[in-house]
Amino acid sequence: MKAFNHDCPFTVKIALSITEFDPAQWNGLVRSGDIPFLEWEWLAALEKSGSVCPETGWYPLHLSLWDKDTLLAAAPLYLKNHSDGEFVWDYMWARAAASLGTPWYPKLTGVVPATPAEGYRFLAADNFPDRALLDSTLLDAAEALCRNNGIQGLHLLFADPSWASRSLVERGYYAWKHQRYVWENPGFAGFDDYLAGFTKNQRKNIRREYRRHEEQGIGLRIVDGAAAGQRGYFDAIHDLYTITNDKFVPWDARWVNGEFFRLLGSTYSRRVVFSEAYRKGRQAAGEPEETAALAMMIRTIGRLWGRYWGAYEDIKDLHFAVCYYAPMDYCIREDIRYFDPGAGSPHKIRRGFRPAFDTSYHKFFDPALEKLFGANIGEVNSYEEEIISELNGGLPLKGARPLL
Repeated sequence: MKAFNHDCPFTVKIALSITEFDPAQWNGLVRSGDIPFLEWEWLAALEKSGSVCPETGWYPLHLSLWDKDTLLAAAPLYLKNHSDGEFVWDYMWARAAASLGTPWYPKLTGVVPATPAEGYRFLAADNFPDRALLDSTLLDAAEALCRNNGIQGLHLLFADPSWASRSLVERGYYAWKHQRYVWENPGFAGFDDYLAGFTKNQRKNIRREYRRHEEQGIGLRIVDGAAAGQRGYFDAIHDLYTITNDKFVPWDARWVNGEFFRLLGSTYSRRVVFSEAYRKGRQAAGEPEETAALAMMIRTIGRLWGRYWGAYEDIKDLHFAVCYYAPMDYCIREDIRYFDPGAGSPHKIRRGFRPAFDTSYHKFFDPALEKLFGANIGEVNSYEEEIISELNGGLPLKGARPLL
C-alpha cells in the first residue's frame, strides 16, 4: 500500500488489492444498513479468485485515509479499459466519444464488480466527527488521481442515494438514471396475502407457475449457506451460472470463476442463501434427490438480493418458481422487507416487482467528454423516466402505485 501525495490532514494511500487491508478494519467501516457486497469478504473473493484482476481488465486502485494506524475511510475503485461487468451500459457514450475522436477509456470506476446492487458509497468511520470531510478528502484524491494520470472520467455506479445527495451532487457530478426492479413485503401473513394484490387473471397465472414443478416430480426448498457448503452447492452454482450464460448472456461477466464461489463458501456462507429445485428420489428404491436448479442469494437483516441462477433441465416456469416465488415465500416467512432480484427483463413486472430508479454519478476530466455528457444526459434521463412510466402502467396489481 503506497502513500499518495495530497494536501490533506490525513495520510492517503493506494492499495492494488483489497487483501492489503485488514478485514476487521475494513469491515469496521461498513454500517449495518450498507449493502453486504461492500464487505471485505465479498470483494476479496472476487480478487483472490482472479475473477477481478488486471488480466480480466479490472485494475484495483483502492483509496484509503489513515490517521497513523487507524483506517478512517476507504473507497473501492477500479481502473478500467472496458465496461464489462458494471451493468451500467455506457457503450453508447463510448461510441459517441469515439465518433468525436475522444477516448472514453481509461476510466476510474467505483462499483462492486459484477454486482448490480444499489448502495455503493465510500466507506467512512461512524465515530469520526466529520464524515463529510472524509468523503470530500477521498473524492479530492480520486479526482487528482484521474487528472494526474490521463484518466478520462470518474464513474460511481449504483450509488447509495443518501451518500450521493450529500457528497456528489454539490460537487457537480452528472446524475444518470437507470431502471431496476424491487419487490416489497409490507408484512404479508402468507403467500396468499401477496397473491391477493393481483388482478384475478394474474393471480391464477402465478399459482399455476408456482405449482408447475410439482407435475414434474420436483420439490423446492431454501437452504442456508452452512448446509449448502456441505451439499456442494458452491461448486454447482458456478456450473449452473455458466449454463445460463451459454444460453442467454454469453458476454456477461464470464470471468467470474469457480474459485470465487468456493471462497464464498469458506468465508461468506453466513450471508448466503440458496433456492433449490430438486428432483425427488424414489425413497423405496433408495434413489437420492438430485439438484435440478439453484439460485444463489445474499441476505442481511430485512433485505435479500438474487445474484446467480442456473438449471440442469429446461422445465417450464421453473425459473419463476426458483428465482422469484420461493424467495418471496421465504421473505414472507422470515419477515424480510425488500427483495432485489438482480438485473433482468420486464417479465418481473408480471410477478409483482416494481420499477425503481437507481443512479450513477459521473465526472469528466476531458472537456470534450464533459460537453458530450452534459449536453445529452437530460434527454437520456427523460427517456429512462418514460420507460419507468410505461412499466408502471403494466403492473398487474389492484390499485398499483409506482415505486420510484
